[in-house]
Amino acid sequence: MENKTTRRTLYKVLRKTGVSRDDIELDASFQEDLKFDQLDWTLFLFYLEESFNIAIEDDQAIKLHQVKDSLELLENIA
Repeated sequence: MENKTTRRTLYKVLRKTGVSRDDIELDASFQEDLKFDQLDWTLFLFYLEESFNIAIEDDQAIKLHQVKDSLELLENIA
């Protein structure tokens, strides 16, 4: 999948979880910058798996600290 398309879809997923468009940056931390709690994580992973038709394992999800980490994961899976 093209990087631009992947990024656009990832940003749509983040918007579905309630993240403001202005807060979405590649270096944004899920915990500190985006203030993700357990519910946000659950929704984010659900929408991510649904949007990209993938399955994210727990050991992969634990490594997601910043938006760019999820983009890298998607590029490696796709």
